[in-house]
Amino acid sequence: MRWTIKPKPSEDKIKHLAQALNVENFVATLLVQRGIETFEDAKNFFRPSLEHLHDPYLMKDMEKAVARIELAIENQENILVFGDYDVDGTTAVSLVSSYLKTYYPNVATYIPDRYDEGYGISFKGIDFADDNDMTLIIALDCGIKSIDHVGYAKARNIDFIICDHHRPGKTLPDAVAILDPKRDDCSYPYDELCGCGIGFKLIQALGSNQGKTVEDLTSYLDLVAAAIAADIVPMTGENRVLAYFGLQVINSDPRPGIKALVHQVKKQTLDITDVVFIIAPRINAAGRIKHGNHAVELLTEFDFEQAQQFASEIEQYNSDRKDLDKQITKEALSQIIENQETERSTSVVYQEDWHKGVIGIVASRLIETYYRPTLVFTKSGDKYAASARSVKGFDVYNALEACSEHLEQFGGHMYAAGMTLKEENYSLFKEAFEKQVQKTIHPDLLIPEIEIDAEIDFADITPKLTRILKQFEPFGPLNMTPVFLTKNIKDTGYAKKLGEDDAHLKLFVKQNGSEGIPAIGFGLGSKMELTTNQKPFEAVYCIDENEWNGKISIQLRLKNIK
Repeated sequence: MRWTIKPKPSEDKIKHLAQALNVENFVATLLVQRGIETFEDAKNFFRPSLEHLHDPYLMKDMEKAVARIELAIENQENILVFGDYDVDGTTAVSLVSSYLKTYYPNVATYIPDRYDEGYGISFKGIDFADDNDMTLIIALDCGIKSIDHVGYAKARNIDFIICDHHRPGKTLPDAVAILDPKRDDCSYPYDELCGCGIGFKLIQALGSNQGKTVEDLTSYLDLVAAAIAADIVPMTGENRVLAYFGLQVINSDPRPGIKALVHQVKKQTLDITDVVFIIAPRINAAGRIKHGNHAVELLTEFDFEQAQQFASEIEQYNSDRKDLDKQITKEALSQIIENQETERSTSVVYQEDWHKGVIGIVASRLIETYYRPTLVFTKSGDKYAASARSVKGFDVYNALEACSEHLEQFGGHMYAAGMTLKEENYSLFKEAFEKQVQKTIHPDLLIPEIEIDAEIDFADITPKLTRILKQFEPFGPLNMTPVFLTKNIKDTGYAKKLGEDDAHLKLFVKQNGSEGIPAIGFGLGSKMELTTNQKPFEAVYCIDENEWNGKISIQLRLKNIK
């Protein structure tokens, strides 16, 4: 594990901001590291406002998209809202369809079957639209590369509006409108929205034509916050504003489906981490284990009792998903050892009966053991299908593009992607991918890194600091929870191991005679020896609030010790 202290910004910037905000220099340092350099920047950061959202009509093709939807309504056409089966896709479909249904009844939804149809727009979905006299498909969180599918639909007099956030290929589909800020010819000011975020911009534009303001649409932001958290998009700009207000909706007046998912959680106030670990996996479990339609049913249900019934079914899917990913991870790790591939630059594994719905999770689990770009393949029809996950700083999408001669199709992001290939190309691709990663990855990127924001003493951890850090939320990529380094720490003799297999470590620590602070280190049980007999050690950690029996106290969440 590499410990890297972030470069310190210029002293002038730190001093200027510290004076402007009347905060300590090291708080100003944390802000400048996040690109916040002026009083105005800080005001926007600490006081997110819906006014900070951009005009949706700045997005290329937004006028065309809105005009086509309005024409469909005027002509009483049947509209199909189509989306991917993951959290981003199902929340986006739920958002756009439920908004349209508030004033127009001829709207249906379609989520492709992960196993029968695979990722993205499907011919089966287009045939469904054709069979049901649907003449407009609004595709969410997919479609940017679906040139053949859009052509197939056009031949059947079905128009497409594509709302996607994935990288376009060289040629765009022949759709009526393509909303994707990652288009080269789109000058929208923020290009890191998730699919559901783009769906929200669409309803924002539709709403503005009906005299609605963004404040009138806040009830949809619980869905957007869930998608932002699950899709691991940067927690900056519009995403941070949408997540901030989405969390407020989740904590005050969520839709019945989300309320049903969280009503057993003991915490009074959920934060973005709770959305990532409680709400998102459950929404995802429907598409992984059964069908993404179950997630849409839950998220568009307005009777709480019925929503509770849906939520309890989804809870069972989530439990099945956990059992599956444990078993497949175990088998995949054994395969790497059996194939003598522990020293490679990549992990590429395959077994034909692995459950397609959990291979992405398994890829992430393998990275916890072998920290390197990872692909997990399974059989899907007559092809092999895989989920890819990457390590920090390495673009797995580019690596796949370099090996695309062996692939049937692929798509995704820098850190996560999906692909299919023919059985006979598996070995060729596996070797090509290993060579490409070996050639392009910096050796440091194969060692997990902890980035440290600042070195502090325990004396610096005051109630005022924790109050300020609380206002840095919601956390996420490019606005991660601050990580601190403190040296010369000693445990007070209360160290103990916790959890299954003594995996975790609980300490009560002091520094230079300071008051003791409780600390918890998940997965650090094996490091207890470093803390015994009053031996001094160093720790990197986040400062957490621990809520127990209604009382809130400060604790350190240890990331590593040495």
